Amino acid sequence: MRLVMATADLTVEGRPFAGFPLLLDNDGWPLEPAQSFLWHALVTNGSIESKLTWEAYGRRLYDYFAFLSANNLSWNEGQRPHGLSVVARYRDWSLGELGLNPNTVNKRLNLVVRFYDWCKRQGHISHLPFAVRDVRTPSHQGFLTHVDRSGGVVSKPMVMARERKATIKFLIKQQVRQCLAAKLDPSHALLFNLMVRTGMRSCEARSFPLAYVFNPRTRMGLMPGHMIRINLEPADMHIKYGKPRSVDVPWSLMEDMWCYSLHQREIRRQRSDLAPNSLVLTELGTEFSKGAVVDAMKAIEKKVGFPVRAHMLRHTYGTYTLSALRKSPAFEGEPLLYVRDRMGHSDVQTTAIYLHLINQLDAQIVLAHEDEMDRLFADSGEDPIAMEDH
Repeated sequence: MRLVMATADLTVEGRPFAGFPLLLDNDGWPLEPAQSFLWHALVTNGSIESKLTWEAYGRRLYDYFAFLSANNLSWNEGQRPHGLSVVARYRDWSLGELGLNPNTVNKRLNLVVRFYDWCKRQGHISHLPFAVRDVRTPSHQGFLTHVDRSGGVVSKPMVMARERKATIKFLIKQQVRQCLAAKLDPSHALLFNLMVRTGMRSCEARSFPLAYVFNPRTRMGLMPGHMIRINLEPADMHIKYGKPRSVDVPWSLMEDMWCYSLHQREIRRQRSDLAPNSLVLTELGTEFSKGAVVDAMKAIEKKVGFPVRAHMLRHTYGTYTLSALRKSPAFEGEPLLYVRDRMGHSDVQTTAIYLHLINQLDAQIVLAHEDEMDRLFADSGEDPIAMEDH
């Protein structure tokens, strides 16, 4: 079997579906009912337009069916009076032979469980290949109580892996300073700054458009210390979930991006015959891929001697920006909502993890915000209140 991403030739009622995952059997036909489920989950029911999500769903389901194929197992095998079901065997293989993190395995299992639930509703199978038990969910306490919708009892498939409690990792003040002081590749340094100072995701930083960059010294009403509101549009770049949002770019970072576009980017662009839209380019003059960003973070790690990951940079931004705004007497908005909107979270409860982090921070790290982190994230007075829309 194979997984391929559709080209623009795949159209339904005149709408192209380039990038939609296609699961094909050995004869080149759609692998059913898995293919129909993907269409239901991503288009009919889910209406998910992000190509990144399409690809993730396709790869997760492909991984499961490839396991079945390699072991001559049937996805709809009869009920087993003894032994493990095919789903449980897939879980144990993922945890054991592959050595995957339980959280990663459960992301895949969640989609497999949804697939079987859908197949049962459609009449493709008469029973689920895993047991289900009712679990009472705890209620949220505190100021988020009014937005809690998870109370009561939910059904939980017993095939899921036992997860280790995830630890949110971010860079402390000294580590950020060390990264900024290191002699990094100019493109690597710019990717680092885009993520750690604006909260952009990896896919957003690497596809940030050249068209969004300008010389802040030539704009009326802009001066050093201002934050510049930039509206991100999915038509211009990769944005998770394909939803427009805005970020606040420090004046000094915009100036750095402008200088990069005039010099370093131009040198790299001339090494290829391409006309890339993205600001940040590789040494070969091409746009950064997902893997290239991972390699860039590894290159930074080698320079500084400690782990640096794209998601850590977002967590660094979220933690210290929320801490800063909660302490700022001049900020009149709700800090949690501000950070939620800047980071593109769909739920404020996702942003609330940074409240938990702030409360657990060592006092020395919290106080570090008041001196060095002010300069790192606000760049000598750059204030999220004093913003200019772009």
